Amino acid sequence: MNGFKALIGSAPAFEALIRSTQMVATTDVTALIIGETGTGKELMAKAIHVESHRFHKVFTAINCAALPDELAESELFGHRRGAFSGATHDHLGRLRASEGGTVFLDEVNELSPAIQAKLLRFLESGECQAIGETHTHHCNVRIIAATNCDLHQWVEEGRFRKDLYYRLHVVPLAIPPLRERKEDINPLIHHFCNFFSRQYKLASPQFSKTALSILNSYHWPGNIRELRNFCERIVVLLPGKIIEPQNLPFEMQGKDSSITTKAPIITLPENGLALDQVEIELIHQAIARAQGNRSKAARLLGISRDTLCYRMQKHAIDI
Repeated sequence: MNGFKALIGSAPAFEALIRSTQMVATTDVTALIIGETGTGKELMAKAIHVESHRFHKVFTAINCAALPDELAESELFGHRRGAFSGATHDHLGRLRASEGGTVFLDEVNELSPAIQAKLLRFLESGECQAIGETHTHHCNVRIIAATNCDLHQWVEEGRFRKDLYYRLHVVPLAIPPLRERKEDINPLIHHFCNFFSRQYKLASPQFSKTALSILNSYHWPGNIRELRNFCERIVVLLPGKIIEPQNLPFEMQGKDSSITTKAPIITLPENGLALDQVEIELIHQAIARAQGNRSKAARLLGISRDTLCYRMQKHAIDI
């Protein structure tokens, strides 16, 4: 059993995080996972569950942002039949249904103030009271919460309960964004390409050095999720191919200075031009700047003296 095997990375900050998370997993302490969207917060919560003594029980992930305010209390804590309009049967609630296991509250900052108060009570006493009931139930569930915002700032702004914040913030686990762990990009690309190659039974693509350089320079605003989706797309569309810069999405190419479009030296007129006439004009300018020295003029044009003489003869340039 190794729940942390899926958490790939050798960047110093990430390895330090994994060591801390492994210690957290052996206890029942409440943890708050902090990280940008796509950094793998749910994957880390699952790893904690798998490595805990609760591994044989259920792991329940709840996206708090997707819970409508009018249904959030019922969804989390349950309700009795007839407690409100539409309550046609008893509902146990996600917390009681996860007895003995782990409940992961993603985007916990999105819970309403009323639900925050009830969650605080649950964390402090383990008591769970369904809507329409007059008594409480004790529930043995571990809570792991996650957020992609600065929850402390939300507390300062009055948008999140201070007491709940400190109750969740017992052990904060901050996942660094992918742009801060550049050394993990290549191993992650290799891992995901091999994963999707096996899944779709396709040959894994290879990446040129230039393409890898661009991918390592890219900002990855979507973090691991964006990289994973990119690898899946590459495997499906270009199986077994050598991936070059031109095969990369435009937004990734634009981040690398080596492929940024340079300002043109000569602008092609709308109606076109005669290429021979351009060559004649450039030869005249080079010879004039070199004061008649053909060797120097050839260097200015980036060609050999013999090539310059040939082209002067071709265009009947007599200087």
